[in-house]
Amino acid sequence: MRGSTYAGALFAFCGAMASGALLPFAMLPALAWPSAPYEVRAVLTLLAWAALISVVGLARTTRRVLIASARRLLRVRLPDPTAVGKRAGSPGTGPTPPAARTPAVPSGAGRWRTPLWLLLHVILGWTGATTSIALFIMGLALPEGWLKADAELALFGWTLHPEGGWQSWVAALVCVVLAALLCVAVTNALRWLAPRLLGPSPAEQLALAAEREQRLAERNRLAHELHDSIGHTLTATTIQAAVAGEVLSADPVAARAALRSIEESTRAALEDLDYVLGVLREEKAGTAPPRTLADLPELLDRLRHAGAVVEPDLPGELGHVQGTLSRAAYRILQEGLTNALRHGAGGPVQVRVATAPGRLELSVVNRTGTGTDTGPLRGDFPTSGHGLPGLAERVRLLHGEFEAGPDGPRHWRLAVRLPVRVSA
Repeated sequence: MRGSTYAGALFAFCGAMASGALLPFAMLPALAWPSAPYEVRAVLTLLAWAALISVVGLARTTRRVLIASARRLLRVRLPDPTAVGKRAGSPGTGPTPPAARTPAVPSGAGRWRTPLWLLLHVILGWTGATTSIALFIMGLALPEGWLKADAELALFGWTLHPEGGWQSWVAALVCVVLAALLCVAVTNALRWLAPRLLGPSPAEQLALAAEREQRLAERNRLAHELHDSIGHTLTATTIQAAVAGEVLSADPVAARAALRSIEESTRAALEDLDYVLGVLREEKAGTAPPRTLADLPELLDRLRHAGAVVEPDLPGELGHVQGTLSRAAYRILQEGLTNALRHGAGGPVQVRVATAPGRLELSVVNRTGTGTDTGPLRGDFPTSGHGLPGLAERVRLLHGEFEAGPDGPRHWRLAVRLPVRVSA
């Protein structure tokens, strides 16, 4: 009695009616052979009709229209055809924009699932439409012969010829009920077939799972980027604001320098934030902010403006480390320096970058303990507990080695070794 049952039957009937547009073309082979027996020409027309319907089912647009119609009229859950993202450029430059993704094309047996659905759809539609309409008309014509029709029902050699009275009303009711049951049968058959023929094939399910995994990995990477960039900026600006407040009256020049450093830090963080939010909103992805090892001296200068004492040990040229490795190394050192500012006991922070055959070595060492510094660098900062685990995960994905822990009684050391792959 639900309306969705008859919406599904309407879906089947519409498919049958739409296939009628191909019938004149399917009759051309039979018309070209007028001397053939009627049965041969009928079979030839049906075969040509089925072939044309199958060809229409091979079109990618047809599959999308059928999926959308089945979802709306059959009330079945069908995902859109899987879109496989193709990444361009080096890894880590951001996800592929939705416009750059190309729908997956089924191969082999999967390519014929839509034509098979379309053929069964048309067969069920024509069978259901002609039979249910005939039964419904019989149901209208039989009662008391009010349409002045001389009708009879014949089934498997058994004939019923209502002569009026209650027999005609019972026969009419049976016809109407059979017409409704036929709609139910057609709708249920299409609902059973839809997930099997219009739903994702095993290959498409694997592609869909791979795409979900890719999106999750991308979002995790962006979460790491956001944590490293915004966390460092907020830590540095908090310290710089405290420094500016301390020296505002005594040393206005130093206070202005701290405020300029806050402005530079927040501008860089806003660039990172705009990029990450644009990706999460699935907008057209731009180029990721190029924070690489070449930007490390600028990062250290901002820390010095905040009042931190940094002792760098850097190679003469940082630009020779390129791509994902350089971006990851920058974020690792940024997170290490942020942790040193938040949890260190003051004193110098030692930063070391060294290249060795086949690997890149990074380390950050800071003092631990109670310390004696009570200036603006000794603030209490909340911790999320995600910093070191996030760094360890980033290093693991790059097949590197990660160490973090006490280095003697008064120091904490973060050490990372990343493999360097040299292109042939």
